[in-house]
Order: sequence, then structure tokens, then C-alpha cells
Amino acid sequence: RTTQAVCIPAIHLHMTAATMQVSQKDFQKAQEQLKLLKKDPGNETKLKLYALFKQATEGPCNAPKPGMLDFVKKAKWDAWNSLGNLSQDNARQKYAELVSSLVSAESASQKKEDSPEEGRHDGYETLIVTTKNNITKIMFNRPDRKNAINHQMYREIIKALEEAGKNDSTIAVITGSGDYYSSGNDLNNFMNVQPGEMEKMAKDGAVLLKEFVGHFIDFPKPLIAVVNGPAIGICVTVLALCDLVYASDRATFHSPFSQLGQSPEGCSSYLFPKIMGLAKASEMLLFNKKLTAAEACAQGLVTEVFPDSSFQKEVWARLEAYASLPKNSLAVSKQLLRSMEKEKLHAVNSRECEVLTERWLSDECVNAIVSFFQKKSKL
Repeated sequence: RTTQAVCIPAIHLHMTAATMQVSQKDFQKAQEQLKLLKKDPGNETKLKLYALFKQATEGPCNAPKPGMLDFVKKAKWDAWNSLGNLSQDNARQKYAELVSSLVSAESASQKKEDSPEEGRHDGYETLIVTTKNNITKIMFNRPDRKNAINHQMYREIIKALEEAGKNDSTIAVITGSGDYYSSGNDLNNFMNVQPGEMEKMAKDGAVLLKEFVGHFIDFPKPLIAVVNGPAIGICVTVLALCDLVYASDRATFHSPFSQLGQSPEGCSSYLFPKIMGLAKASEMLLFNKKLTAAEACAQGLVTEVFPDSSFQKEVWARLEAYASLPKNSLAVSKQLLRSMEKEKLHAVNSRECEVLTERWLSDECVNAIVSFFQKKSKL
């Protein structure tokens, strides 16, 4: 590097000046492009944009560190501070590149929407819902967030289950887009909550969760989970409420409740010990053990595991065969299998949501979530 600078100082200086001019121009253009984006890029991306903007305009972080309970300011400060001594020129360039990638992704998504998939249902932003060949497919569609479930997605899944329960399809299938099945509850749901709003957040969250799990308990048709990748939290626990669970061999199953200062949901406190025995259920629900697909199958949570290379082809061939069976016969048979447990499951769901409300308001839970975000920001 030193040799190059000595040999061609004039060219080196000229290139640097030109780069700075282009970088400033691109930076200003990127700010205008960002305003035109129609879709929310997500909290993680917004934090990166915020940090790069501050670094580009003010240099390294010079603001006092906010208190632990001020989640929003703390997250912003951590993001900015993590950039260290990144130069303002480089920050401008990275900001422009990130905005450009968001614009390109949205443009590609828009083209896809302009040519809608056959049988696609309107009115969903976080899901892709289609009905074809007597199958209603509910696909989690936040791949950039590993299909984490935010409040909007909770409500859209409830809506999709209601529609699927009433339409002419024979079976319903839940799966994920991208590499993940779902990373579970989006912990950014907690980020924009002020200390004075914690009690309302906890109560509203429990009401939404109770309704969400209740729709799985009451779903009238065969409900099949097609687990295409890692599954975490709520999307693991409600698997026990599905009628079949097919998994790719690259899927994993993790419910880290105690790690986050929380407690089981999705009726898992009752169904997991019933399915896999108390000791194995305790490993998952108390001590955060992550299961491989093979382990989950051996313990009864997963019906069958397929090689990832042939997973989609094999599973969907099977599902299309199931969907050709007599619809009413399947629905009646499911009710016979499930009806004796429904009252018990609703009672368990209510109790789990009561306990979770208490956990969400505890200092232990708040500190665990803050610690999670601190570790994440250092990665």
C-alpha cells in the first residue's frame, strides 16, 4: 500500500477526491430513495441505516449511553457505537449500498406481485396464502427476518386459519419461505415499548397469543406443518396442535423460554410431556435443548423426516394425494380424534397466557431480553 501511494500520489489523490464526490452524491440520492420505499424494511435494517447515517453525518458515536430500559434509544446507540471508527466516506458508501439493495429487493418483489401465483389470496403482507388442488397453503413470508412473527403476522395467521377453515379446501398446510420455517416471536415486538406501557403490552400480547393458539386448537380440517428449516419458540410449540409434521433433515426445533426469562406456550406445557415424556419435554421447555429433525421425530413431535434435496417434491406429492380424499370424512374423523381434548387444551392455553403475562412484566424477563439484544448487537 505504501509503495503504491509513493509511486502514484497524483492519481491516488485524484481518485480519492472523485470517490468522495460520487459518494456524497450517492448518499444524498439514497436518502431520497429511502423515502420512496413502500415496505417497512424491518427494525434490524432500520437500525443499520440509522447508525450509518449518524456515522456518515457526525462521525463516531458521541452520544451518552441511554438507560437499559429505554429499548429504542439503547438499540440505536448500540448500532451507532458498533461502527467504531468507520470513516464518514465509508459510512456514506455503505448507506448508499444498503438502500440500493432494499430498492432492488422491493422492485423484484413488486414484479412478483404483478404476476400473482395461481389461487393466491389477497390482503396479506406477511404471508403468502394460496388455495390450489384442494390445499390451502399458508406460507410465512418474512424471509429477511427469518420469518419471525410480529403482531401483524399473528393477526394475519389468525385470518388465514379462519379462511382456510371455511373454504372448499380439504387440508391446510403451514410452511415457511426462505431458509427458515420460523424464528418464532419477533423480539422487536418488545423494542418500541416504553416502561409505562409495559403492563398494557403484556396484557394485549397475552390476548393476541391466546386467540392465535385457540385457532390452532379449533381448526376443523387436517392441518399439516411442512417444516422447511429451523423452527423456534411459538412455531415449535404449536406443532403439537397440528395433525402431521413433516420436516426437512436440516430443520431444528428450539424453544428457549427460560433463556429469555419466559415460560411455555402453545399448550406445550401439557402436550409436550404427553407426546415425548416428562424428562424429554423438560429438556426442551426448561433447559432450552435444541432438537435435530431426527431427534424430534424419535420423540414423536415430528411425523417423518425427508432429505432436504427431495423434501419439497416428496412432501407435496403426498399432500396432493391426501387432498384428494373425501373432505367431510377427514373433517369428521379429525373431530373424533381431537374433540375429547379441546376443553382441556383451551384451559391450558388460558393458564399459559396468564403466566406469560406475569413473566413479561418481571424484571428477570426484561433483563433477559435486554441481554439478548446486547449479545446480538455484538455479533
